[in-house]
Amino acid sequence: MHNKVLLSLITVMALSLAACGGAESTKPSVDDKSVGAAGADAAGGVSGKPLDAKAQADLLKKRRVYFAFDSSSVDDENRAIVEAHASYLAANKGVKVVLEGHADERGTREYNLALGERRAQAVERMVKLLGVSADRIKVVSYGEEKPVANDHNEAAWALNRRVEILY
Repeated sequence: MHNKVLLSLITVMALSLAACGGAESTKPSVDDKSVGAAGADAAGGVSGKPLDAKAQADLLKKRRVYFAFDSSSVDDENRAIVEAHASYLAANKGVKVVLEGHADERGTREYNLALGERRAQAVERMVKLLGVSADRIKVVSYGEEKPVANDHNEAAWALNRRVEILY
């Protein structure tokens, strides 16, 4: 009899803990690594500072966001590019965008496809935080399949670690 009560008590406690364990997963994730310690704003690392017209136009000419090795974090320099495109998209509601994630040749094909997708999703999260609806954004990953540089050195690899912003 004592064992049944103890077993029931343990079962209830285990179920209670299991029910509480899933509550954390409902938090929205801004980015696993995209917000650095330097200058993360309340909007998930997106500054939201207005740009003058010339600076905006210069940034809109840039259609590639580059990444560090094995990273899906958008650094400050590339963050400005993403913000400019998000601002353009927010002002032009009829425009849709495709974000193509790419990786360099190092790593397996499967790993690089996943890394390219994480990179494109990092840019997507930033664009959505700045007011662009998800139905206007398409994320695609090509991994290492579409390099822009075919050499086998750091300079070429750096050019291939990118997200292409296509309208």
